[in-house]
Amino acid sequence: MLRTALLFLAALALHAADVNTFSIVGYDPAAREWGIAVASRYFSVGSVVPWAEAETGAIATQANVNVGYGPRGLELLRQGLSAKQVMEKLLAEDAFEGKDGRQFAIIDRDGNIAAFTGPNAPNWAGDRQGKTWSAQGNILVGPQVPEAMGRAFEATQGELAEKLFAAVKAGDDAGGDSRGKQSASMLVVRKGGGRNINNDRYLYLNVDDNPAPVPELRRLLNLALASGYQDRMSKLTTANKPREARDAAAGYAQYAPSANAQISLGVMDYNLGDKPGALADFRKAIEMDPAARRRFEAAPANAKGNNRMKPILDDAEFMKQLLPDKR
Repeated sequence: MLRTALLFLAALALHAADVNTFSIVGYDPAAREWGIAVASRYFSVGSVVPWAEAETGAIATQANVNVGYGPRGLELLRQGLSAKQVMEKLLAEDAFEGKDGRQFAIIDRDGNIAAFTGPNAPNWAGDRQGKTWSAQGNILVGPQVPEAMGRAFEATQGELAEKLFAAVKAGDDAGGDSRGKQSASMLVVRKGGGRNINNDRYLYLNVDDNPAPVPELRRLLNLALASGYQDRMSKLTTANKPREARDAAAGYAQYAPSANAQISLGVMDYNLGDKPGALADFRKAIEMDPAARRRFEAAPANAKGNNRMKPILDDAEFMKQLLPDKR
């Protein structure tokens, strides 16, 4: 009995040291973005697996993980080595126990991919690659997990963050980590893409401990993208770039749907000469919040404190279309 208990505890200790997970590294050559999304039955997987640097590359390191592969790999990529050369050098330099149980994937600055799944990585373990992505995992329900991730990545339109999320959700839906769910993370980098000053981390989201980590990652992603688009909208408006500001406003309205966001989008469409678009925006705002109608019922003379609304309120033909029942 004692021997059985000791063996059980040893097995628990072994799995506690492993980062049994599924992840995807991806690259967007047009936006010059690199990123990783990952989920696992492991506490705070984002503190171990994802590593990325703008204009350098991205690395996911897991299974019987040597966390040093992350910073060392980025250092080697920074020196100009290709993904394959970095993979070979990391394995050659690795003097720690359990190298044949490692799993990692690399995308370099040019989008080249290299991946390694050691023969002793916990089953089921494996990886799949596409033109701009590599999906990998261990202790999975089977190969359908990385295969589903790759299909979702390639089928999803929009920015890299959305492709990465679609992939990790598809992996989760396909069965994911055979032990269950606990944490998830996403890291996306782009030169100058982060908030505030001198920050290349466009997104860094962590769900450390949650019974439904992938849905929680989606919630955080929506908040992060909404905040980013709102910030971009403000800066582009200040820089007198109305078309670009309008596109950012559309992103803000998509990820933080509200009547106020729709009204901001409508004002920008109107100012750009797109009255049908503005009409649709304002109607949607009123549909979302009937109280928003009051913003358009104010007399133009009373709109002096809100100069952006006055031309719209002064446009009798437009207002008749927007509020046909107004007398």
